[in-house]
Amino acid sequence: MSLVNDSPLCNGCLLLLLIVLLVASCKQRSASEFVSVKGPLIALTRVRVIDGAGSSAKDDQTIIIDSGRITAIGPASEVAVPASATTLDLSGHTALPGLVGMHNHLFYSTDGGARDVLATDSFALLYLAAGVTTIRTAGTLNLGRDIATKKSIDDGVSAGPKIHLSSPYVEHAAGQRFDPEKITDQINEWADQGVTSLKIYEHVTRAEFGVVIDAAHKRGLKVTGHVCAVGFTVAAQAGIDNLEHGLAVDTEFFSRKKVDECPTGNEWVPELTRVDVRSEPVQKMIQELVRRRVAVTSTLAIFESFLADKFQLDPRMREVLSEDAYNDCVAEIEEGKADPRWSRIWEVMLKKEMQFEREFVNAGGLLMTGVDPTGWGGVVAGFGDQRGVELLVAAGFTPEEAIRIATLNGATFLGNADRIGTLAAGKQADVVIVRGNPAANIADIRNVTVVFKDGVGYDSAKLIESVRGLVGE
Repeated sequence: MSLVNDSPLCNGCLLLLLIVLLVASCKQRSASEFVSVKGPLIALTRVRVIDGAGSSAKDDQTIIIDSGRITAIGPASEVAVPASATTLDLSGHTALPGLVGMHNHLFYSTDGGARDVLATDSFALLYLAAGVTTIRTAGTLNLGRDIATKKSIDDGVSAGPKIHLSSPYVEHAAGQRFDPEKITDQINEWADQGVTSLKIYEHVTRAEFGVVIDAAHKRGLKVTGHVCAVGFTVAAQAGIDNLEHGLAVDTEFFSRKKVDECPTGNEWVPELTRVDVRSEPVQKMIQELVRRRVAVTSTLAIFESFLADKFQLDPRMREVLSEDAYNDCVAEIEEGKADPRWSRIWEVMLKKEMQFEREFVNAGGLLMTGVDPTGWGGVVAGFGDQRGVELLVAAGFTPEEAIRIATLNGATFLGNADRIGTLAAGKQADVVIVRGNPAANIADIRNVTVVFKDGVGYDSAKLIESVRGLVGE
């Protein structure tokens, strides 16, 4: 029997596929068109530096980039600028490391959260435009598309951040169970495809945690989770590496929690607002996470979007969202204002989450950041990452501490701190240039002009303009 189908129908399908691929390739923007600074030798002079290690900002610095790496960084009076270097006078600007987004999907939720749409190409461009030079997808709706996007960026065809691939959501319907052999085979298949982390979702039970984590760790994958059927303490004891979102999703403090069942949010979130973060149970949970070296990903920007009666859309979203998606966001906010009861609950919960994140860091925990562009559509790639850093400062961290959380801490978790995460000699030249001084006014982190990734400078404004009206289509 032939394995080739020569029927007219099949030939028609092949033609249609070729047309689709051709259209897709025509829409794809070349990485080179966004490059504003390029050369084997680049000098960034008279620039303020926030190094990502938590140190205080330093004025009047020079950074030398040679063949994609930082070869020298220090006071302008001490670092010589080679005569052959392409030199940028960055007076009035600040250099900081490329952000490392650890909950950075390549899809977007719209229609009040009722519809998820793939945004692989547009989000890749937006992440880079906002200074996010490395992402972990932390769950995907279409692994094949994520793989293709990563390859296109790695090959230099299209622009975007370095992508660490995560699995599709490891999840099942409530009341169902995994087949251990099948889920192990699936994890092995994902690992073979280049996935480096696994994403566990809400209904996975404590018994299943062991199977999933064991299979993932055998393949060298790290496991993160948005858990619900189990609480943070149980997940940590099961060997999870990372927990998403923080206290705001931890159901273990719900008085009517049933074993291996995920309660609905309208049941346990109101009760969680009354939990004392400094109480012994919460502090014991924090200590358990720290002792077992379980990292937590801060996603404050998505939580802020639940404060509908106070939340304001980032004005830049008007440029990048489709008309329908933007109108959906406006309608969602108006609906929240009409009935602010749920918004009031999340106003308290956001403050609790901020307090939890401070307590976790003070206890020695590794806190990272990510945007999580889901919910009802109130945050998008890149812009939400920047807002997350601003909210860390609102939570009580210094700007330098917040930037460390958003850079070095993610790099450390990924095992890449020797290459990215800070500005230092020998590191890859992932450098974000912003107008102003985020150390004095963290909102200046939005004023990105040039984003260097591996020593190639991309024009932020051009990247944003290229996705005008495309997000949410």
